[in-house]
Amino acid sequence: MTDTLERNAKFQIGQVVKHRLYPFRGVIFDVDPTFANTEEWLEAIPENLRPKRDQPFYYLLAENTESYYEAYVSEQNLLPDDSGKAIGHPQITDYFGELNNGFYSLKSSNTLN
Repeated sequence: MTDTLERNAKFQIGQVVKHRLYPFRGVIFDVDPTFANTEEWLEAIPENLRPKRDQPFYYLLAENTESYYEAYVSEQNLLPDDSGKAIGHPQITDYFGELNNGFYSLKSSNTLN
C-alpha cells in the first residue's frame, strides 16, 4: 500500500455548518475522506481559492438568502454554525429529525425515502 494515512473528518453528519468565505450554511449529509468530484468542478474554482484535494469534502443541504441547494465543500472552507437556527432546506426531513445544539439527529435507515 502506498497511502495508509487515515483521515479523520472534523465535522459530522447532521452538523450545521457555514462557509468560511461565502454567505451560505447547511447541514452535512455525507462526507468523502478526500476529494471525489470531477476535475471540471475543481478547475472551475479560481486557483487562488481552489481547495486542497487531500482533505475531507462534505455534502451539504445548503441554503442562502435566495435558494436551497446541495453543496460540496472542502473541510478548510467550513466553520461550525453556532447560530442555533434551523436549516430550511426542503429535504431536511428526508434525512434528519430534531435539531439540538447545532446537530440534527439522523433518521433511522428504515425511514429514509
